[in-house]
Amino acid sequence: PQMTQRLLGMLAAVHGQLWNASQIGQSLALSHPTVNSYLDYLEGAFLIRRLPPFRANLRKRLVRTPKCYWRDSGLLHSMLRVADRDHLLHQPWVGASWEGFVIEQIIGTLQGLGHAPDAFFFRTSDQYELDLVLTVGRQLWAVEIKLTSAPSPDDLRRLNTTADFIKADKRVLVSQTATDVAEGRMISCSLPWLLKHLSQQ
Repeated sequence: PQMTQRLLGMLAAVHGQLWNASQIGQSLALSHPTVNSYLDYLEGAFLIRRLPPFRANLRKRLVRTPKCYWRDSGLLHSMLRVADRDHLLHQPWVGASWEGFVIEQIIGTLQGLGHAPDAFFFRTSDQYELDLVLTVGRQLWAVEIKLTSAPSPDDLRRLNTTADFIKADKRVLVSQTATDVAEGRMISCSLPWLLKHLSQQ
């Protein structure tokens, strides 16, 4: 039980990060196959989402390691001993928590509508990244997730540049903005707006 508790705490600490079984195994004096078997079990129990990297034929070097997220953000916050909303907002990992929550809401909404979206993330070795790459119908969507309520033009430009690498049909910046804007293939919106938009696809 103590080892299991330590492993769960370690997994909570790496929420939203690249999966490194060897590093976690060294911290817990476990082999990386043993750590991977724990992760397989948690994924099978629908507690963990292992988000694979998107494969693209590019000249850039791509990250090929999956990212791991706790699917229940409330459980994540409990394991990380979050006392209240104010405490949460002052944590250095709050952006990763928001990212995981948004990813689950998007995928869950599409699944609830009868879709079975393929979901990935995308990252190059020189740090061009998309938090979520989705198949929506016959389209490829590039999604970037920001905790801010005031996304900047640079955020949108960076998203558009990165989405060009994979030739995404839609480019979506999800934040806590109060102003939802959809112009052509570019969308800057709140999570509720996006979930409503997806339900109309």
